[in-house]
Amino acid sequence: MKDRKFKILLAEDDPNFGAVLRDYLSINDYEVKLCKDGYDAYAAFSTSYFDLCILDVMMPVKDGFTLAREIREKDKSIPMIFLTAKSMKADVLQGFKVGADDYITKPFDSEILLYKIKAILNRNKEDENSKPSEFRIGKLHFDYKMRTLTDGKTVNKLSPKEGELLYMLCHKMNDLLKRDEALKKIWGNDNYFTARSMDVFIAKIRKYLSADPDVELMNIHGSGFRLSVKS
Repeated sequence: MKDRKFKILLAEDDPNFGAVLRDYLSINDYEVKLCKDGYDAYAAFSTSYFDLCILDVMMPVKDGFTLAREIREKDKSIPMIFLTAKSMKADVLQGFKVGADDYITKPFDSEILLYKIKAILNRNKEDENSKPSEFRIGKLHFDYKMRTLTDGKTVNKLSPKEGELLYMLCHKMNDLLKRDEALKKIWGNDNYFTARSMDVFIAKIRKYLSADPDVELMNIHGSGFRLSVKS
């Protein structure tokens, strides 16, 4: 969403190194969540939205490769950078096999890491910008950039969160939009209060869509929502 800081999940068991890296990235305008091991990092990832993960490989409780595989089960596209003191070819290959975007061996130049992060996030932003921003929903027309939903007569101006939510629903047209995915992406976490807030926005969007009786926004109990148009 506009003007928000990119959020980075940093999993690093060395408290001194982790704090220095967190502060360096924060100074460079990133919002960073520092976790001391893979267990805490997975818990943070499960309840909040992040744009990128930086994972140390050698961590107690749960190592970086295991953590990465578990994160990939929830999100197949989130960028990952591995940090490690290991430089053996087999370890590097394992990192890329579990979905790493980059692999950096300690010690490293923090400025190089910063440029790698910027390059990955810019690439993802370009991919996001290449997605369609206008949608036909039955007889309705949704313009994501203008945040308008019109039936040819009435033009509804959507709030930023309404626009983001309808945008995600449109990209999942006739498919399931998972509740926790939308909550973490738009609200930043999926606690009780944000879930209740999203239900209010769903009700508003459903009211806008009622201009076309063939359009249906369904609650999928315990899972999420499905936007569909009757054939």
